[in-house]
Amino acid sequence: MNTSAAQTRPTHTGTDLADSAFLRACRGEPVPHTPVWFMRQAGRSLPEYRALREGVPMLESCTRPEQVVEITMQPVRRYGVDAAIFYSDIMVPLKAIGVDLDIVPGVGPVVAEPMRSLDDLAPLRPIEPGDVPYVIESIRGLTAELGGTPLIGFAGAPFTLASYLVEGGPSKDHAATKALMYGRPDVWHELLGRLATIAAGFLRIQVEAGASAVQLFDSWAGSLAPDDYDRYVRPHSEAVLAEVGTLGVPRIHFGVGTGELLGSMAAAGADVVGVDWRVPLAAGIDRVDGRPVQGNLDPSLVFAPWEIVAEKAAGILTAGQKAPGHIFNLGHGVLPRTDPDVLARLVDFVHTESARG
Repeated sequence: MNTSAAQTRPTHTGTDLADSAFLRACRGEPVPHTPVWFMRQAGRSLPEYRALREGVPMLESCTRPEQVVEITMQPVRRYGVDAAIFYSDIMVPLKAIGVDLDIVPGVGPVVAEPMRSLDDLAPLRPIEPGDVPYVIESIRGLTAELGGTPLIGFAGAPFTLASYLVEGGPSKDHAATKALMYGRPDVWHELLGRLATIAAGFLRIQVEAGASAVQLFDSWAGSLAPDDYDRYVRPHSEAVLAEVGTLGVPRIHFGVGTGELLGSMAAAGADVVGVDWRVPLAAGIDRVDGRPVQGNLDPSLVFAPWEIVAEKAAGILTAGQKAPGHIFNLGHGVLPRTDPDVLARLVDFVHTESARG
C-alpha cells in the first residue's frame, strides 16, 4: 500500500455539523470552500476495502456494524472529504423485509422471483427499525467517530428498485419494466407506491439514527422519456422526498443519464439535484429552478494526465458558482480501478481552488 495515499487526512471534528461546508452548500449558504465527496468513495478502489471485504458477501458486509463503520470511514481518512456516505446497498431494505434476492459478483442484484402481478407484491411491506438493527448501530457508531463530518444516508428510488424486482436483475433496456408500466398501470402504481413507502422508511431510520442528509438514487430513470417519468415515476419519488422533508435534513436527488429529467427531479422535492457528467454543469443549473447542484466530473477523467483533471475540475468549480450552492462530486460513482492518490489530490485541488475564489 502506498503510505502517502493511506495516510490519515484531517477530518472536520472541530466543526459544528450544521455549520459544515457540505450542509451549508446543501442549504445554498456561503461556504469557505466548495465541499467535495465522491459517490462510491467507500469501495473497490481502496485496497484496504478489498482486504476487509475478502470472503465476505456484499449484503452480509452491510449487516456487520464494525465493518460498516470502518468501510465508511476509510475514504474520510484518506481524502479529507466533506461528507461520508453510509456504506450499504439499495437492496438492503428489500432483503431486510424478506425479499429473496442476492448481489451476485460480476452481475449485480438478482431477484429469485420477479414481481409482475398484484399477487407478487405481497412481500413488499413497510420497513421497521427492528428489521435493520445493524443499520441503526452502524450509524450511531459512525456519528460518534465522524465528529463534525456529516453522514449521508441513502436509498434507491422507487423506479430503480422496481426495475430490479420486475426484471429479476440488471437490464440494459428495461423491457419487462416498461411493459408492466404501460400494460398494467394498476400493478405498476401499487408496486411503486409500496417501494416509495419502503424507501422513505429506510431513509427515516437512517436520519433518526443520526444521518445529516440523504440521497435518493434513481440509477435507471435515464431510460425514461420525460412524459413517462412525470406520469409513472415522479409522483412516487415525490412521495419519498415529501416524507423525508418532514425530518429537516437536506435531500439530494440523483440519477444517471437524466439530463432531460433534471427539472422534474428538482420539482419532485429535491433540495439538491445531482447532475451527471453528460450534461454541462452550467446547463444543469439552468434546469433545476434555482436549487443547489451536485457534480459532475466524468468518473473516467481521473485516468487522464493530472493537468487535464485539474483543468476540467476548475471548469466545474467555475460553473458551480452560478448555483445557490455547489457540491463537487463525480458525475457517477468512483470506478474500481481509480487511483486513490488521484482522488486525494482532487480533494485538495477543489478545496484550494474554491477557497481562492
